[in-house]
Amino acid sequence: MRYLLTVLSVVVFLAACGDNTEENRQKENAALTISAAASMTDAMEELKNVYENEDNAELTLNFGSSGKLAQQIQQGAPADVFISANQNWMNRLENDDLILPATRKEITGNSIVLIANKDSTLDYDSIDTVEPNDVEQIAIGNPDSVPAGKYAQQTLKSLQLWDKLKNKMVLAKDVRQVLTYVETGNTDIGFVYKSDALTSDKIQVLTEADAATHDAIIYPTAVIADTNHKKKAKAFVEFLLTDEAQTIFKKYGFE
Repeated sequence: MRYLLTVLSVVVFLAACGDNTEENRQKENAALTISAAASMTDAMEELKNVYENEDNAELTLNFGSSGKLAQQIQQGAPADVFISANQNWMNRLENDDLILPATRKEITGNSIVLIANKDSTLDYDSIDTVEPNDVEQIAIGNPDSVPAGKYAQQTLKSLQLWDKLKNKMVLAKDVRQVLTYVETGNTDIGFVYKSDALTSDKIQVLTEADAATHDAIIYPTAVIADTNHKKKAKAFVEFLLTDEAQTIFKKYGFE
């Protein structure tokens, strides 16, 4: 009887170890979910291909406004890495203990430009020369959740133009929707990142916002605190800081 009990114990132990090994293997092979600001769509698609080929990894990309993505994470949506288009939304997650602070890195930057449809006859040397009577509608990301919209709002307030133009604003869910509004002629002008403007041949860049008129445009990234793939997630964040990744960012207009 003792012999049988001993054998059964060993069998149960080995089975449990096998299950744990298989579970750990599945976790290691699972795809990383990267929640990234919509303005990074094109760059991240290329970075995904490079990283998967070089590191035998699998990435799932989730794009949206930084505010929307941060709120999803706050509500428990699965994510392993978060890339924000501003510091504020990352700060909120850090204050809520939802990221690993030691993994937080600043990976790139951007600038804000004023765009119009490629067929538009509007011509501005600088944003402070925009005349309210020249335009009927202006596309801008919702400043409450879209960093590009917040930066644009800061610029317009700095130039004493916000109050004159705010009734003409069409608020978009993210910066890519702003681009679409201008491409289709639904709005006369719009404010997007330089990196977004470079993705379209249906618009023209009228002028660029002076960096002194808005907060510095920095993209921070960090590993989500409750990820099951901390090692893999940290490795991806480090990859974003490599010369190879930085070259790709520059290719798409990031600074």
